[in-house]
This record gives sequence, structure tokens and C-alpha cells, in this order.
Amino acid sequence: MSAGENRSTISSDERESKASRTRGKSKAERMTQNELNRFRAILTAKVAELERFTRHREGITVERSADQLEEIQAASQRALAVSNLDREFNQLRNARAALRRIQEGSFGICQECDDDIAPKRLAALPWSQFCIRCQEAVDRNLEKIQAPSSDLLGRAA
Repeated sequence: MSAGENRSTISSDERESKASRTRGKSKAERMTQNELNRFRAILTAKVAELERFTRHREGITVERSADQLEEIQAASQRALAVSNLDREFNQLRNARAALRRIQEGSFGICQECDDDIAPKRLAALPWSQFCIRCQEAVDRNLEKIQAPSSDLLGRAA
């Protein structure tokens, strides 16, 4: 057996072991039905709140003004309203996805590493789909993508 075959066997064994640990958790370690019901109620209320908020879009209407200063101020307020609306839509999508995960039985499990998401994290952000460690990795990758490369800036100049 080559070294490559041995590594793939180990990683396959590790994956199976992790999956069996998740399936075989004792009742005390799994999230109780009461906890799930509490999160379901919180998420349902959040979805209703966000749906009400996203219906009100009058802040993004474009109104013309003869005064240039008023135009600039209105454009700034519109940009803020669009940004808020975008954030609320993202939270709405995340809350609905969390409700689906409750139905599927995967709520509270990191979508990346299959570890449990800490109860404190779920209490703060019930729609969390990643554990802290994986969320930090996602955030670092987003920062790399969003930050312009110095090489690109040098070529643009």
C-alpha cells in the first residue's frame, strides 16, 4: 500500500468516525426538543419581523430636487436605506435557512466541519450555520477576496 492510499484510508476512517460520533451522541449531548422549539419560535418571530421590515421600501424612492445639496443628501439616505434593506434580506434568508435546518434535523451543526455550534453562539445568532472556528475562516477568506491585491494596484497605476 502506498503512502497516498494510507492517507485516504485514514481520512475516510476519520470521516466515518466523526459521522458516527454525531449520530451516536447521548441524549444529554443532543439539543433537546424544548431547545429546538425555543429556537424555532425565535426564528419564526425574526422572520415575521424581517418580512414586515422588508415590505417598507419607501426609503429608496428617487425624488428629484432643484437643490443640488438636497439631491446629494437624498442620495446618501437612499444608499443607507438600500444597505439596511440588503442586510435585512440577508438575515431573512439566513433565518429561513435555519428553520429549514431545524426541520431537516441539522440545526446546531456546523455546515463546514459537522461539529456542534456552541449554545452561546446560537443564543446570540440563532441562524448561525458555522461554528466560531469555521466562521472565522470564512471571514478571513472574505477579507482576502474583498481586499484589493497590492499587485493589482501596482499594475493599475
